[in-house]
Amino acid sequence: MTNKNRYNKERDGLQQGIYAVINPFVRLLIRMGVTPNMVTTIGLLGNLAAAVIIAYAGYDAQVNGVPRFDLITWGGAVTIIFSLFDMLDGQVARLGNMVSRFGALYDSVLDRYCELFTLGALSYCLIMNGYIVGALIAFVALVGSIMVSYVRARAEGVGLECKVGFMQRPERVVVTALGCLACGITGLCMPSQPEVAFTILVIAMAVIAVFANLTAFARIDVCRRGLKNQ
Repeated sequence: MTNKNRYNKERDGLQQGIYAVINPFVRLLIRMGVTPNMVTTIGLLGNLAAAVIIAYAGYDAQVNGVPRFDLITWGGAVTIIFSLFDMLDGQVARLGNMVSRFGALYDSVLDRYCELFTLGALSYCLIMNGYIVGALIAFVALVGSIMVSYVRARAEGVGLECKVGFMQRPERVVVTALGCLACGITGLCMPSQPEVAFTILVIAMAVIAVFANLTAFARIDVCRRGLKNQ
């Protein structure tokens, strides 16, 4: 078994384990009359709230001259909580027999909004705290995140399936949220060394920036070879 196949198998196994945990809650939502698009919208609003918290952390730091690691921690926590709705909406659609092409499109579009809000807010927060290079790295992470999805969409538009790559949306969400949590908690525990905390956040952004863009280019190469063989 290749490393790629082993990773996909482990990823699918983890996903199925998560589904086993959340399916009782999913069935409860279905009985309550909640639709997949409602769940998707709630996820967007939650991620928007997280982005506002993170952006305000940057604004307040600029005004008062003190990093707001408490708000960055809350931003990370809210991000990871509401990003779970990205899994819930699909399960509500499947178990509730409410799968639709519009629902798939709506989910994909709102996922992009979530990433734009969150990574944009992190870039702003880093700028307001004086980490210009870190903000640029967060911007590159944002570009890579969008391009991963865009290349896949364009590939499907020309009849190709393109899901290769390590840094897909679940991985990006986890790295972003954990980066915020680690940054915030470290800053609260080490208030005299804020640079250590922000370095953790910048490293998290760098991981996304590198691997998301590598994933995008890997998908471009898959499309090149696939179209060449047609």
